Amino acid sequence: MKQQLIHITKVDIYRFSIPMEPFTISTGTMDHAQNVFIRVHTDAGFYGVGECSAFPMIVGETQDTCLIMAREFARLWVGKDPLDIEARLQQLHSFTAGNSTIKSAFDMALYDISAKNASLPLYRFLGGEKRVVESDITIGIAPPAAMAEKAGAFKLLGANILKVKLGKNATEDVERIKQIRRAVGPDLKIRVDANQGWSYDDAIFALKAIGEYDIEFCEQPMRSGYDDLLPHLMQHSPVKIMADESVYDHHDARKQINSGSCHYINIKMAKSGGIFEAKQIHDLAAERGIACMMGGMLESRIALSAKLHFVYASLNIKFYDMDTCMLGHLQDPCIGGVTYDGYKLNISDDIGIGADADEAFLANCEKITI
Repeated sequence: MKQQLIHITKVDIYRFSIPMEPFTISTGTMDHAQNVFIRVHTDAGFYGVGECSAFPMIVGETQDTCLIMAREFARLWVGKDPLDIEARLQQLHSFTAGNSTIKSAFDMALYDISAKNASLPLYRFLGGEKRVVESDITIGIAPPAAMAEKAGAFKLLGANILKVKLGKNATEDVERIKQIRRAVGPDLKIRVDANQGWSYDDAIFALKAIGEYDIEFCEQPMRSGYDDLLPHLMQHSPVKIMADESVYDHHDARKQINSGSCHYINIKMAKSGGIFEAKQIHDLAAERGIACMMGGMLESRIALSAKLHFVYASLNIKFYDMDTCMLGHLQDPCIGGVTYDGYKLNISDDIGIGADADEAFLANCEKITI
């Protein structure tokens, strides 16, 4: 029986600002999650949801630029077939380069629509199965003693994996790790993220010095402009290197892998532009034996739900940095979706992404309809 065509009728776009406790990394401090939420409506009687989180100091998009581009993208899609995911995404790429953050929200909505149309939870639509997913918990940059105190508190709360933000000052960073390891003992895993904060010389110094503290890996030690120095750094570092800001798409992944510049890759929807490109990065890395991590910016449980579905369908994702909703969000604008059992993530078998925005929260959000 021929499948009935469906069409996009309108797109609702919301300024989805979530207040949060200030969170500091090497590139700056955020006190709001600068998110955008969309609903892509169809004439089949259901809509798809998407969310992105602008992190301007990393990806170069702000909430305002995302809202402007969202209007343009929505105009391109009205009247079109949402089930032809590749064609719809190519429309966006043909219209404008970059803008991966807002593209990820539109990508997510397409996958939600397709899974709902198939009456499947998204992970099953993607060919996945549920498995145990345990997130790390992130410690933002602060004085060493304060970070060590927070690490100890997380241990008491049952955390098994800490992600420690570094990159402000290499000498202090070493002291941070020394005090954190002393506070939590030998059993907890510690991974670090310099967020491009070190120079090459600082990276060599810091990685050699923290190597004695059993560090699982270091994310993005230097700015991506110094990627040509990564092979040399890899040879001298006792700590394994994970590419983050150096890998936006599968072409970046190919270049990093071919040049011997990373042991692992961090996949984020806000960098890749969504699930479609994230899968290409994942599959390429899997072919080359490079394990991946599922990361994120400051998304709510809506986008987090989409990421968990993707993880269930992506066996080469071995590391999970999926704690964004635990990093001081002062409101939860999501209904349904991911739940936490300690630091383990679960989701129901509702069709599609299985998450949506709370209407009470949306009532106070700026709204645009195209």
